[in-house]
Amino acid sequence: MIQFLLNQELRSEHALDPNLTVLNYLREHVGKSGTKEGCASGDCGACTVVVGELQTDDDGREHIRYRSLNSCLTFVSSLHGKQLISVEDLKHQGELHSVQKAMVECHGSQCGFCTPGFVMSLFALQKNSDAPDHHKAHEALAGNLCRCTGYRPILAAAEQSCCGKQPDQFDAREAETIARLKAIAPTDIGELNSGDKRCLVPLTVADLADLYDAYPQARLLAGGTDLALEVTQFHRTLPVMIYVGNVAEMKRIERFDDRLEIGAATALSDCYEALNAEYPDFGELLHRFASLQIRNQGTLGGNIGNASPIGDSPPLLIALGAQIVLCKGETRRTLALEDYFIDYRVTARQESEFIEKIIVPRASAEQRFRAYKVSKRLDDDISAVCAAFNLRVENGVISDARVAFGGMAAIPKRAAHCEAVLLGQPFNNAVVERACAALGEDFTPLSDFRASKEYRLLSAQNLLRKYFIELQTPHIETRVTAYV
Repeated sequence: MIQFLLNQELRSEHALDPNLTVLNYLREHVGKSGTKEGCASGDCGACTVVVGELQTDDDGREHIRYRSLNSCLTFVSSLHGKQLISVEDLKHQGELHSVQKAMVECHGSQCGFCTPGFVMSLFALQKNSDAPDHHKAHEALAGNLCRCTGYRPILAAAEQSCCGKQPDQFDAREAETIARLKAIAPTDIGELNSGDKRCLVPLTVADLADLYDAYPQARLLAGGTDLALEVTQFHRTLPVMIYVGNVAEMKRIERFDDRLEIGAATALSDCYEALNAEYPDFGELLHRFASLQIRNQGTLGGNIGNASPIGDSPPLLIALGAQIVLCKGETRRTLALEDYFIDYRVTARQESEFIEKIIVPRASAEQRFRAYKVSKRLDDDISAVCAAFNLRVENGVISDARVAFGGMAAIPKRAAHCEAVLLGQPFNNAVVERACAALGEDFTPLSDFRASKEYRLLSAQNLLRKYFIELQTPHIETRVTAYV
C-alpha cells in the first residue's frame, strides 16, 4: 500500500496499476480534469502539478517544500508519503487564489488549455520565492508552453502574484499538513500491485539491494522523466518497478575536503547549489537542463544510468574525473564514470547492480573548467553537442587535459587524440588548432534532426576555440549560453 495526501484528503492505494501516471490518476480516478495532457512527454507543462514534501532544516525546523512536476511523467507510486496539489485545490471558500487572480487581471490566458499548468508553476514560484526577479520567473515558466498569448502578460502575472504575496490557505494549514504528513511517513516498504504489475518502494539502500536482487528484471524508477516515456510515448508495459525516490541515503549531498558525494537519487535541482559552488559552468548548464519541472524530478544518477549519448551531465562529470559507486547486495565497487559507458545504451553495470552515489572531485585553483551546450533553443531543449573542457596549465604548459563530449558518438566520451595533442604543450593558438584537427580522429558523429554530422564536428572544434579565447580574454566569457 502507498499513502499520500490529495490536497488534504488522505488517499490509500494498493491495487492501482503501477504504470498509472499522476495525470491519468487525477483525470480518470478522482475526477479532477483541470490538469491537461498536452504532449505526454514533459515538454509543454500543461500537466504541471505541485508536490509537497516534509523537510527538516539544519536548525530542526520542519516545513513543507513545494515543487512543480510534470504529472504526465510521474507515476503514482512516487507520491508515497507526500502531498499532491492540483489546480482545483487552489480556489478556497469561493475565492480564486492570488496566482489565479493575477492570470485573470494580467490577461495571461486566452484559449485556457495551458493555463492550469502556468498557474501551478506560478504557485510553486510564489511558495519558493518572496520576491522573484525576472530570471527566476523565466526559469519557473520555461517549462510551460503557450501558443496564444506570448509570455509578457504571464510574466506580469508572476510579478503581481509573487511580489508582496499574502498568506493563503496552505500557509494557514501548514502545521496541520505537517502533522498529517508525519502521520503517513513511510516506515516500511510500500507497494502498488495490480496483480500482473507491481511497484516496490524501499526506504533504505539495503532494502533496495535486496529487492533488486530478488527482482533483477525490475526497472529502477527515480525521477521517471525518461522511463515514463516508455509508457506514455511507446505504450509499453513495465511489469516490475522499484522506486528509489524514498531512499533517503541516496538523496544526500556530502561535502569532504577533496570531493562531493552525491546520492544517485538526488534531484538535479538539489544538485545545483553544490555543483555551482565548485564549478559555475556546471551550475549554468543545469539551468539549461530541460525545464524546472524536469530538474525537480530527474536525478543525477538517472541522467547517468540511462546511458543516453546526449545526456547533459555525463560529459561534464567525465571531464571532471568523476566516479560512481555501484552497489549489488552488500558489495560495492567504484568505477571511473568514463568506464561506465561501453556502447549505445550499454553500460558496465552488472545484473542487480545500481548506482548508489556519484563522487565529484572538488575544484582546485589550477583547473580551468568550462562547459558548453549547443541546442536549437536556449531553454528546455536537448543538446546537439555538449562539450566540457578541463585543463591544468602550469607555467604556460598544459600538464593535464580532460576533454569530453556528448552528442558526438554513441556514448559520452573523452577526446583521446585531442587530449594527446594538448598534453605537455604550451597553451597557445597553434596547439589549439592542432587539437581541433585531432577531434576529427576522435569522433565520427551522425546526422539527425538536431544537427548534421558536419555541423556537430565543426561545433565541437569551435567550442574548443571558444574555450581558448575565453581563457585568454575572460572579460568576453559567455560560458554555456551558446545555442544554434
